[in-house]
Order: sequence, then C-alpha cells, then structure tokens
Amino acid sequence: MDLKVYPSQSPVAAVVLAHGAGAGASSAFMVRTAVGLAERGTSTATFDFPYISAGRKVPDRADVLERSWREAIELAREIFSGLPLFIGGKSMGSRIASHVAAQGCNGLRGVILLGYPLHPPGRPDQRRDAHLPAIHEPMLFVQGTRDAFGRAEEIHALLPSLQRAAIHEVEGGDHSFKVSGRGAPGPEAVLGRVLDAVADWVRSHLAAHGGPS
Repeated sequence: MDLKVYPSQSPVAAVVLAHGAGAGASSAFMVRTAVGLAERGTSTATFDFPYISAGRKVPDRADVLERSWREAIELAREIFSGLPLFIGGKSMGSRIASHVAAQGCNGLRGVILLGYPLHPPGRPDQRRDAHLPAIHEPMLFVQGTRDAFGRAEEIHALLPSLQRAAIHEVEGGDHSFKVSGRGAPGPEAVLGRVLDAVADWVRSHLAAHGGPS
C-alpha cells in the first residue's frame, strides 16, 4: 500500500480520498481534487485499490476494498500525525469509505462523498444506503442534480434518516460533475466550487468541535 501525498503548506486537516471504479488515483479528476484541497488548507492523500495496482479492470471484492481502505487510514495516521483526519472519495471510493465508517473506525472527523453511487443507473430500487444511518461522523455529499447514480434530490430525501449529514448540490451536474448546455461553467470552475464547499465544510466542523485537537 502506497499513499500519494499532496501536502498543504498550512494544513488545518488531512483527508484520504479513494478513486472510483473506472480510474485510479492518477486520474485527472483525482489529481485535480487532491491538489485543489491541498491548496485550500487540507493535506490530501490518495491510493490505488489492489485491482488498479495489478492492472485489472474489474474491482476487487468488497472485503478486499474495505481492507485496503483501513490500511490507507493507518498509513495516513502516521503521515498526518496530529491533524484531524477525514476520509472520502469519488463514487465507489466514497461508498467503500462509508462502509468503513459505518463499521466503526476511531478517530475520523468526517466522511466526504463525491458523487455517491446510491444505486446503479436506471435501477433506483437497488439502493446502497442501508448502512449509512450507522455512521456517527459528519458526512458531506457532493451530488449532481443529473447524476444517474442518484440525483441530488434523492440524497436530500435520505438526510433525515442520517445522523449528521449535509449536501452540496452541483446544479446540472452528472456523475462526473459535468454541467452541459449553453453558458454552462467549465469543469475547472465546477470543480473549484466543489472544492471550496468541501474546504468550507471541513473548517466549519473543526470550528464547531474545538479545532484540530
């Protein structure tokens, strides 16, 4: 297990992010996200699940993914010692992070879910939310209003059943946060707004709970 670290010059917190099913930690989205969070005061680390490291396309079993997540968290505790630690990821990476949080993982300050895959496209009855009410840590969902894996309004409907959850909507955004149509903002602008929202949410929770201790 190797973590790619994107240090912030003056970090207030650290976050570990996992990639989605189709692309690894070196994908453009993951790199831009990690760099952007580091620029906003949150040191960031990313990692590849075993199937990506092995050059395979099919994701590992859930237990393998969860074990990899726990290894990444333990490494991050050593690297970012003393910093409040958040976990999260894109799509599948966020789902597995939520599994780990729901099973219990001491010392986490929050979970950041970028494009949470609430259900497969076109199959809204195949939900992936049964474990979410067990998560004690604050959660931030970042969800597009056109996300085929779960629209923002579907996430909104979940919030009352969750312990401590909020949502940042990407208006017009799909699962990759792409916004289409005339006059639509470009991907860098959209991602910038997303990262601003994530950084603000991290700082607000640190302030609400006495800072980085």
